[in-house]
Amino acid sequence: MTQNNIRRLWAEGKPVLNGWLSIGNAFTAEILAAQGYDSLTIDQQHGFLGYEALAPMLQAMKGPATPLVRVPWNQPGDIMKALDAGALGIICPMINSREESGQFVSCMRYPPRGQRSMGPTRAVFAHGADYGKWADGEVIALAMIETADGIKNLKDIVATPGLDGVYIGPADLTLGLTGRKYPTGFDREEPEMIEAIKEILARAHEAGIRAAIHCGNSAYAARAIGWGFDMVTLLNDVRLLAGAAKASVDQARKLIGEQVADAPAPKNAGY
Repeated sequence: MTQNNIRRLWAEGKPVLNGWLSIGNAFTAEILAAQGYDSLTIDQQHGFLGYEALAPMLQAMKGPATPLVRVPWNQPGDIMKALDAGALGIICPMINSREESGQFVSCMRYPPRGQRSMGPTRAVFAHGADYGKWADGEVIALAMIETADGIKNLKDIVATPGLDGVYIGPADLTLGLTGRKYPTGFDREEPEMIEAIKEILARAHEAGIRAAIHCGNSAYAARAIGWGFDMVTLLNDVRLLAGAAKASVDQARKLIGEQVADAPAPKNAGY
């Protein structure tokens, strides 16, 4: 039986709903891991955290959600340490060529398939003493396509042996393809951006690999699944916290305002 929930869902023909952790806190990771996500990604690139926060966050993520890490960059040390800490998949930013994709994938697997160094410090405790036997076939390598060069070299990138999928970062992709023509953000509606997104999806599937995309709301995530995406990411802990807090404050101010408006005028206290 597979050790990786993402691979199980894909084998069953089901899409993956991914959560996103940008706050370096184990309790936040524990809370989101209990909310029903299929996978959770800890963001070391833009998240407010480093390796010292990453390790306890992975330890706190109990349950079926597959732990993923977006590493800061395509650096062997960062990729291997995240895997050794227990991540079952890596999202690598700014992959622009077949060479860069190949380097990334090589860090995901042990020799002779790759160059990953043997030292699964926590992974053997998190995933079993036989981790080294099955890790190559279970860990997932997702290359981020988010630049003009990434699009230019897309066919070569998706053909990289051992690459499991591509992950679209819509904000950087929009900057890379259009500069400052449009505001940055996730849920693109511009025809040229939707065309680029669908091209990445099509090229990935033609190569027999998966495609994922970062979304800003549930409606766009459902739309992306309708297009054929295999994984969608919903917001992140920062936006969820800010959104819930603002909604709560706005509702309280509205109700308090209504109560004050309906209250009888105060009587003259005689001063």
